[in-house]
Amino acid sequence: MFRLQGSKVLAVDVTGDAVKAKNGSMVAYDGQMAFKKLSGGGEGIRGMVTRRLTGEQMTMMEVRGQGTCWLADRASEINLVQLQGDKLYVESSNLLATDAGLRTGTSFTGLRGATQGNGLFTTTLEGTGQAAITSDGPAVVLRVSPQYPLTVDPGAYVAHQGNVRQTFQSGVTFRTFMGEGGGEAFQIRFEGDGLVYVQPSERNTIAGDV
Repeated sequence: MFRLQGSKVLAVDVTGDAVKAKNGSMVAYDGQMAFKKLSGGGEGIRGMVTRRLTGEQMTMMEVRGQGTCWLADRASEINLVQLQGDKLYVESSNLLATDAGLRTGTSFTGLRGATQGNGLFTTTLEGTGQAAITSDGPAVVLRVSPQYPLTVDPGAYVAHQGNVRQTFQSGVTFRTFMGEGGGEAFQIRFEGDGLVYVQPSERNTIAGDV
């Protein structure tokens, strides 16, 4: 069970089932705990190979035992996501922890991954259970509907879930409208029915000034 203590520390009650957490995120624990570093971001050979090919780094650890483990990541805000048999797509750098009910994998992102410099694959979580994702500042959850598609700066994108399609627009950025943009950059357009998580701060990208 995941519990927030404040907005920047996650308490994980471990009762025997393995919990996956970002390597190095443990700040304290009580009870009897065992920590094991995992060699790949996704499960199985495919997850390991795709990350090596793209250079995307997501080192996880497995936590087992009986007790409570407290996790944090550079004072980032922590957001809890409940999945009910659906799939969550999340940037690897924003994934803090998943419980035993969720399977991790990889999904091809194409241009979006290239614009963000995170490789061409993103992390997927699927099943029923809880996930904890981080953001630079409190994350905002935005609804996408067939009537109201959503356009997002790739530097602010954190995750999305639901029946959502994503396409890419080039040449115009949010900062262009304010006279600050320079060079070609991209936006992500989401259509369908679902949720998109964005942070109030932009990570560095390599596809121009976004």
